[in-house]
Amino acid sequence: MIGMKKMKMQKQGPTPFIKWVGGKRQLLTELEKYYPQDFHRYFEPFIGGGANLLNFLPKRAVINDFNEELVNAWQVVKEQPEELINLIENHASNDSKEYYLDVRLADRDGRLARMSLVERAARFIYLNKAGFNGLWRVNSKGQNNVPYGAHKTVNVPVDAIRSDHHYLASNDVKILQGDYQAAVAGAKENDFVYFDPPYIPVNQTAAFTSYTKNGFGLAQQEELRDLALKLANRGVKVMLSNSDVPLIEQLYSERQFHIHHVQARRSVNSKGNKRGKVGEVIITTYGEES
Repeated sequence: MIGMKKMKMQKQGPTPFIKWVGGKRQLLTELEKYYPQDFHRYFEPFIGGGANLLNFLPKRAVINDFNEELVNAWQVVKEQPEELINLIENHASNDSKEYYLDVRLADRDGRLARMSLVERAARFIYLNKAGFNGLWRVNSKGQNNVPYGAHKTVNVPVDAIRSDHHYLASNDVKILQGDYQAAVAGAKENDFVYFDPPYIPVNQTAAFTSYTKNGFGLAQQEELRDLALKLANRGVKVMLSNSDVPLIEQLYSERQFHIHHVQARRSVNSKGNKRGKVGEVIITTYGEES
């Protein structure tokens, strides 16, 4: 078994190489309070920017996301970090609104399909860094539609890529792309699964689920709840995060679920003046003594 205290001593400073909607950097101190003390393997099927993974660095992990460009970037960080850095730096040195829009156009004019995996990853990270408010958003055709962002220079995440590479390459971290349910199919008793899905919107204007072409509505939230219950019933330790809304109390009313109310600061919002502290929940299927 892997103890949390031992894992935290081994932390060497990896941080997310991208900014991601729903990123957990601002919630880490709360999440840490509810980590299980021991588990075999860690699963995170909605990996996003990976702040939670990179916070405690499990030696055995399975990470997954539905977003193909995001997962490709994780794979390239693991396998080709220096070439990736060079290509992002080249994008950054050419940065302008016109250049950005031309790079963005690659998913419309056929260029993206001809790019190597490392070229695609560099494009993805550049668009994330140079786009408005650090968003990644696509339309129904899977085409990026984020406008150019206001900035003096593009931040090339050299240190993050190198430190993340070191962690990914030095440990047993399996990277998957696809459905979250398939990603946790191999979870066994005493494994630890953390679900960080697209959140239930607190109001209609907050319904922001377009970072993949498939939304995540009520039916999907119910499917996730059912899966969490199924995993818990076979001895898997499950933790979930979501919005602090009344629907959560209804969805997770079974006795196996413990709901913890917390506050988090959001750094990605399409309207900069609406970033700030928001109510969230951390749901666990185990006690803090686990």
